Amino acid sequence: MAHAEHDYTLAELEAAPRIDLEHFSKEDAFDLGVIAGGVIQEWSLNLAFDIVIGDDLVFRAKFGKTGAGNDPWLAGKAATARHFGEPSLLVRRRHEAAGTLFTDRTDIDHDVVKAHGGSIPIFVRGELVATATMSGEPDVVDHEACAEAISRYRATL
Repeated sequence: MAHAEHDYTLAELEAAPRIDLEHFSKEDAFDLGVIAGGVIQEWSLNLAFDIVIGDDLVFRAKFGKTGAGNDPWLAGKAATARHFGEPSLLVRRRHEAAGTLFTDRTDIDHDVVKAHGGSIPIFVRGELVATATMSGEPDVVDHEACAEAISRYRATL
């Protein structure tokens, strides 16, 4: 099934529930990764996907036309989700709503932190423990595919 791009509003992103689980292990990351791969294939997307627990890359897969060029984007979006404790697309939308460019911030290393959609933080009992990140399509599609994968994963718990 082809996928139609959805342009998330700030209100939609703010209303989305935080991903707060009872546990999230490397084995859980693998299960989420397999589900994410299914979403990417079902929606016929060119996406790279990774899951980082703490500072440890525990799952990565690349589909279609993605490659090494996606790696800095995966890392940068995940750094944003970790730094702010919220989805990277929400960080971008908040700056847009305030009329300020994220890239104009002087308190951020923009070579490391990239406010583009596609990374969602995963909490365990209130503590940020992991990020799930996608890169390769327009960032709203990256975000939507990642959110769908997490939603499907949560439905299995």
